[in-house]
Amino acid sequence: MKILYICHRFPFPPKRGGKIRPFNMIRHLSASHEVTVASLVRSDAEAEEGKGIAPFCSEFHMGRVADWVQAARMLARLPTSVPSSMGFFYSAALARTIRRLHGERRFDLIFVHCSSVAQYVAHVRDVPKVLDFGDVDSQKWLEYARYKPFPLNGGYWFEGVKLQAEEKRLAARFDLCTATTRAEWDTLRGYGLETATDWFPNGVDTEFFAAATEPYDPETICFVGRMDYYPNQQCMFEFCASTWPLLRARRPGLKLLIVGADPPAKVRRLGEIPGVVVTGSVPDVRPYLRRSALLVAPLGIARGTQNKLLESMAMGVPVVTSPIAAGGVDAVPGEHLRVASSPDEYRDTILGILNDPSERRRLAEAGRARMISHHAWPSSMKRLDAIVSRCIGSFRLKTPREQLVS
Repeated sequence: MKILYICHRFPFPPKRGGKIRPFNMIRHLSASHEVTVASLVRSDAEAEEGKGIAPFCSEFHMGRVADWVQAARMLARLPTSVPSSMGFFYSAALARTIRRLHGERRFDLIFVHCSSVAQYVAHVRDVPKVLDFGDVDSQKWLEYARYKPFPLNGGYWFEGVKLQAEEKRLAARFDLCTATTRAEWDTLRGYGLETATDWFPNGVDTEFFAAATEPYDPETICFVGRMDYYPNQQCMFEFCASTWPLLRARRPGLKLLIVGADPPAKVRRLGEIPGVVVTGSVPDVRPYLRRSALLVAPLGIARGTQNKLLESMAMGVPVVTSPIAAGGVDAVPGEHLRVASSPDEYRDTILGILNDPSERRRLAEAGRARMISHHAWPSSMKRLDAIVSRCIGSFRLKTPREQLVS
């Protein structure tokens, strides 16, 4: 088949959540099909790095955007019914390229990852289309509104409401919509869509994130995640203020590594707290995971799958996380990872693992085994293949009139 694959962040190199899922789909689909990739880049460096995708697709097209222009597009949409997110991910040049490709080629399938770029092909009706929401972004904005101060909370709420309406409108223009987790799938089904829906999970490379063999430091725990991302910032501010003093009172030598790219000044200042180290960008997170007794991810805002949890568990590093973040992993709390909801619960759960090497070893082994059995990319891609076949099959059953109705 000839497939046009559109995504909101250029999917190479696959070093962050928004790139990992699309890259693995592209790599898998290209093994049997001719895949054309179209996406956005925001700098010369990103464009140069992105060229590395060439071995994994038939061809690729980049729409270059500047952040100040995209910010202006967002602002222009604030007083309108159109979500600002659509402005941030819009490129007139990329839109022209996609229109040209659609006119010149006879694509057998259009696959879109992320609702913010569904706008480029919402009008296309003569090709079967899948929209992979991944995470249902509107719900994240609505969650942000609960944490942001007045009047910012109103802006986030308004964007969430607008985006939810747009998600419903866009979903109706696709033949099948997918999500990353069962919980996100339930959100889609709750929209009352006539469009068919399904889900397939994120995977993890269990060979790259291999089980750690060297000894860990029983006095070190870590958090991993991009620190320019608000949910990661919020959870570390809260953890360092409420839970970290409780832990240090019991284990004065305990260290917390906050490992992640682009920490702003407010995050860097967490490094002034005794025992807390803010690393900033690192070339490889694996050495930090290997030396840690566990990964703590006390996320209050979490949509979809947190790749940091998959990667840690794949390496045999136990995870202590929030119920909402654990819901994005196909694992059983208590058996494969541990869950906590309050500072006292985090303290007791973390100390319980640190003080019991046999329990840490059990969680390490159970977590990695679960990643191999339930979050390996090959099994996820089998689900994707079935979804693609279902989409194309249902499209072929439509009458020509149904296919062309806008």
